[in-house]
Amino acid sequence: MNAYNNKQPLLSVEGLGVSYGALKALEGVSFSVNKGEVLGIIGPNGAGKSTCYNATTHMVSRSGKVWIGDQEVTDIPAHKLAALGLRRAFQQNMFFADFTILENMLAVLQRSHGSPLYETILRPYFAWRKACIAREKAREALLRMGIPSIYHDVYPSQIPYGTQRTLSIALANADGADILLLDEPAAGLGGEDMQALIRLIESLRDEGMALVVIEHHMDLIMSVADKIVVLDQGRMIASGTPDKIRNMPEVVEAYLGRAA
Repeated sequence: MNAYNNKQPLLSVEGLGVSYGALKALEGVSFSVNKGEVLGIIGPNGAGKSTCYNATTHMVSRSGKVWIGDQEVTDIPAHKLAALGLRRAFQQNMFFADFTILENMLAVLQRSHGSPLYETILRPYFAWRKACIAREKAREALLRMGIPSIYHDVYPSQIPYGTQRTLSIALANADGADILLLDEPAAGLGGEDMQALIRLIESLRDEGMALVVIEHHMDLIMSVADKIVVLDQGRMIASGTPDKIRNMPEVVEAYLGRAA
């Protein structure tokens, strides 16, 4: 992982705004998340949560500023943010259906552990050794994220849904993010799968990762988040610790009350 000043937030956004013509989908949203911290983002459907992620990762045109550590990355395109430590998992499961689980991880590790064509041709033994190392790194990355070796050589359609969700997170994390954005990681989960997700989030946080989690499962977000931001109609209406957020009348009205 990159080295950051412990007093410097790993991710900071200031005044994020997204407009579609006259419609303001997001307006004046600011937050930060530190090393070894989980920030939860909650709100009713249509509150602007996913738009907030899209704005943070420069996947839509937006106003405002974004920093990774002390580096402003506002103008850096989305595809270059991963190399700076900021990675994202989407709501939908994201993987290559025709690749095995291990091949999926090898694909996302290609940049750091793959061999260029000229090396494969001119230095085949060296390329073979790199391929062996890459496979070992891929297996380690999958095991680290809780995907057992019995699933590594099968296809995503052949593993349980909960493991598919974990695979999407594992592929986003790849060989280690500094900041990981998770968009409704608990969608469709329950029971032991939910508990496994909680343990995974807590372990990543304990290793020093900064996580930002959008989630509708209030029990999950209240149990893992160190602080929470509440959005409603594209605006941030509250922020604070889970205990503070749980007892705020405006939050109950905007989100918790509607969900009940």
